[in-house]
Amino acid sequence: MNNGLTEQFNNPQMGQPSFQNAGGALAQASASREMEEVKGQIFMAKQFPRNTFQAEQRIIDSCQRPALAQVAMYQYPRGGQRVTGPSIRLAEVLAQNWGNLSFGIQELEQRDGESVAKAYCWDLETNVRQEKVFTVKHSMKAKGTIKKLDDPRDIYEKVANDGARRLRTCILGIIPGDIVDKAISQCNNTLAGNSKGPLKDRIGNALKTFKEQHRVTQEMIEAKFGYNAESFTEYDYVELINIFNSLKDGMSKVEDWFDKEIAKNQSSGLGADFQAQAEPKVEVKQDDNDIPIEQPELPLE
Repeated sequence: MNNGLTEQFNNPQMGQPSFQNAGGALAQASASREMEEVKGQIFMAKQFPRNTFQAEQRIIDSCQRPALAQVAMYQYPRGGQRVTGPSIRLAEVLAQNWGNLSFGIQELEQRDGESVAKAYCWDLETNVRQEKVFTVKHSMKAKGTIKKLDDPRDIYEKVANDGARRLRTCILGIIPGDIVDKAISQCNNTLAGNSKGPLKDRIGNALKTFKEQHRVTQEMIEAKFGYNAESFTEYDYVELINIFNSLKDGMSKVEDWFDKEIAKNQSSGLGADFQAQAEPKVEVKQDDNDIPIEQPELPLE
């Protein structure tokens, strides 16, 4: 029995439109809508251009917030040195307050086991655009093994996390460099202004508190950060406080942050000296029969 659906699908010349043509029409309508939205954004940007002085002042005002200043910079060890730069949170604040920017992360395609995504930042006034297309594998490394991601939410979060670094690069490629430097400087001033006492003393007190309350040594902390405590900055101090609060509240354990094997392998010589002092000294005496007698020396009271 032939109801004509197959012929209608294969023959677009029949009275009803084919499913293929319908799909193409939907795609074309979607593309047209997006184009109109872009034209509208460009038109509004031309009608209301940014005031660079006000935009810069808004950025500086935002960087005076301690909550933003604490997360404004990222850092990680590389080759025994500390690598720092503006975080994605600071980049987002820069873009929002600079104005007339279109930025974000867009997933272009999902294939078997991977996604193709795009991070972009577009200055609608000057028509300057930064764009990064990248591929994200639907897998992650956990405890030395590769775990395949099947949950759509896990895949979405993986794409978003990988795209955040590309988005940061795109935004920083659009915002003028001197504005970025002023924002970083203001964040440093905000951290310093909300701290009591010299940084060296505060870090020393933090190291002492970690050792007394959690048996975490300075070597263990330096191993985590990847550089000596003398190189710690305000951001390192803030991270130490955050870790301490996490341990205090029971949200994490010492093993989640620090390697205890480092403490076990430490050898300062103090233990050997203490043991040597605690062991009784042996004095050999001769009795009347010339037989050696070992007599321990009594400790002085």
